[in-house]
Amino acid sequence: MKKALQETIWFGKIILGSAIFSLGFNLFLQPHGLNAGGVSGLALVAVNLFHFGTVGTITAVLNVILFIIGGLRVGKRFLIGSLAGAAAVSLTLDLFALLPVPQTEPLLAALYGGILCGFGLGVVFTTGSSTGGSDIIVRLLKQRWRNVPIGVINICFDLSVAGLAGLVSRDLTLALYSGVAVFVTGKVIDAVVYSFDYSKVALIISEQHERISQEVMRRLDRGVTFLEGEGAYSHQPRKVILTAVKKHQLAELKELVTDVDPNAFVIVQEAHQVLGDGFSHYSKDSL
Repeated sequence: MKKALQETIWFGKIILGSAIFSLGFNLFLQPHGLNAGGVSGLALVAVNLFHFGTVGTITAVLNVILFIIGGLRVGKRFLIGSLAGAAAVSLTLDLFALLPVPQTEPLLAALYGGILCGFGLGVVFTTGSSTGGSDIIVRLLKQRWRNVPIGVINICFDLSVAGLAGLVSRDLTLALYSGVAVFVTGKVIDAVVYSFDYSKVALIISEQHERISQEVMRRLDRGVTFLEGEGAYSHQPRKVILTAVKKHQLAELKELVTDVDPNAFVIVQEAHQVLGDGFSHYSKDSL
């Protein structure tokens, strides 16, 4: 039952993210002719350069090749999720085409279209899937450059495509507006993919370290490590508590420390990707 619920949530996030992407594309990017890069943008460049085939045909051929490569390189689950994402995008693009298009300036369209598209793609990426097309290329490139955020890779790829499209069409203004949309999309992708993975690490110095550590383990269900410290002025040995907590537990941590020892010295800092029991676990396919 739990497995079925997890799979339902997984598919639900893919569909939701795909729908948000389609909403941003239909309402803001497409009406202004903004090239958001991707395989379709690459196909458009190829048609204009070589005067061979159609955008739809080239896009379909490239997508088939990319799905095969993605399934082989990333895995079966990625392939299934990407197929679901691609299907959801196709359906919601047609569905949202019925919505009235807001009258906006190209710059506002690039900004809001980029925000919606980036948020949608970010949600899909957090499931370990994609919406097909250039998203698969970006995911494969992420395997090659593991230290580069996925949104940055997306920006580099789509900016290259948008730039080529601008050169081919000789419309610099449209290419610049497209660049804004691509940049915003990539930044929002990173915000969605990585901002949910931040925790807090606290260093606590107190004479009541035993009681504080017991309260942290009892009330927050978090592990505690004692570090050996020494006061620089008194040269007296001190125990320093090291603990990692989720963001939503920070207020409770500070409250329990203050309840035990109002004079405790507490240092709190951001921690990205805390790995281990109670947090996330490392995977070679992690974003």
